[in-house]
Amino acid sequence: MKNAVGPVLRMGDDIDQVVAAIEDDNPDTEIEVIDRGSYVRIQGPDRLVLTERTLQAHLGHDYEIRSIETMMSSFAGRIITSSDSITWERIAARRATAPVGGADR
Repeated sequence: MKNAVGPVLRMGDDIDQVVAAIEDDNPDTEIEVIDRGSYVRIQGPDRLVLTERTLQAHLGHDYEIRSIETMMSSFAGRIITSSDSITWERIAARRATAPVGGADR
């Protein structure tokens, strides 16, 4: 897959639900899941988003987005975290949309 980004998660009981949540949050994106036995690589081209709301729909209302960080052994791309979502994106994608020379120029 070209420009693949996304998490590498340690194998555990919640993997299938996390994959389903990522698929739900990225409906028009081709998502590839590579099972390596002890870990799973979840990837898509350029940008993937995972929201706490979708995770809770799959794993229960008590599940917090920050729990993914304990499962994540690695990731591809740049990671952007907030209180209710995680985004993995291609590093060059952000540079292409950033203003050149700052906002005042």
